[in-house]
Amino acid sequence: MNFQQLRIIRETVRRNFNLTEVANALFTSQSGVSKHIKDLEDELGVELFVRKGKRLLGLTDPGRELVVMVERMLLDAGNIKRLAEQYSNRDEGRLTVVTTHTQARYALPQVVTEFKKAYPKVLLKLHQGSPEEIVSMLLDGQADIGIATEALSDVPELASFPYYSWHHSVIVPAGHPLESATPLTLEAIAEYPLITYHEGFTGRSIIDRAFAAAGLLPDVAMSAMDADVIKTYVELGLGVGIVASMAFQPGREGELRQLDSSHLFPANTTRIAVRRGHYLRGFAYRFIEMCSPTLGEATVRNSVTPTANGLAEE
Repeated sequence: MNFQQLRIIRETVRRNFNLTEVANALFTSQSGVSKHIKDLEDELGVELFVRKGKRLLGLTDPGRELVVMVERMLLDAGNIKRLAEQYSNRDEGRLTVVTTHTQARYALPQVVTEFKKAYPKVLLKLHQGSPEEIVSMLLDGQADIGIATEALSDVPELASFPYYSWHHSVIVPAGHPLESATPLTLEAIAEYPLITYHEGFTGRSIIDRAFAAAGLLPDVAMSAMDADVIKTYVELGLGVGIVASMAFQPGREGELRQLDSSHLFPANTTRIAVRRGHYLRGFAYRFIEMCSPTLGEATVRNSVTPTANGLAEE
């Protein structure tokens, strides 16, 4: 048994048993992948995959149990390397943070600036993606820290912590009739085409639920992943915008106006997440603490690090 065989087992499950994709992901040949799987099965004396001819269709019972062990072994192998780096190069290395456009653009610049001043020798990789991509990168070990409003609290393998709370804001071009609507209501907003976030981004589900609870079905004329695009088309007069409140910067938004709408939509909570069992370098804990001073190293470590019985403390 070797680590390449274990990587192939894990990647085969992740690639939905498509050995061509497994070979491409691991920079090897399909025949090599098949041989590694067969060699491991021969060594263990059990079949790990359900087959139809040469195609793999799924996992056998021993295969399902093995995959859990493989994930843990490969995670710990990566942890050993990070542990060594922590003590050999304490303030050097790489930190990968994956987040959405909204967080990268509006919530993190000050944190990133502070972090780079404190750790100039750390390569900070700020990767932007959807909430689903953020979860995937954390689970795959491609990222150390994930920051998003959606998805992170729903995954048992992730430890997530509240970062900050925020509301949505309604934005309109200067002179729009809604500027005189006092108080602003969902009914009044629903009379106009809406421009807001794609489903699954930046609290879109909360917006939809608020209108549904009021018995309204607004006309979402356009949707986008980030607020800058939404604001552009609102300014062109194509609809009323609903964006994250921190995405509107008074004095810098030209002819756009922000309307008081905090009473219309429930608060959203952006969360910081890491994979349970993933070894974090000291500077990763500092990055999290810079985001939220209440999230000290001890607090995060207790949720991330397995205890003797294999479970993280809550």
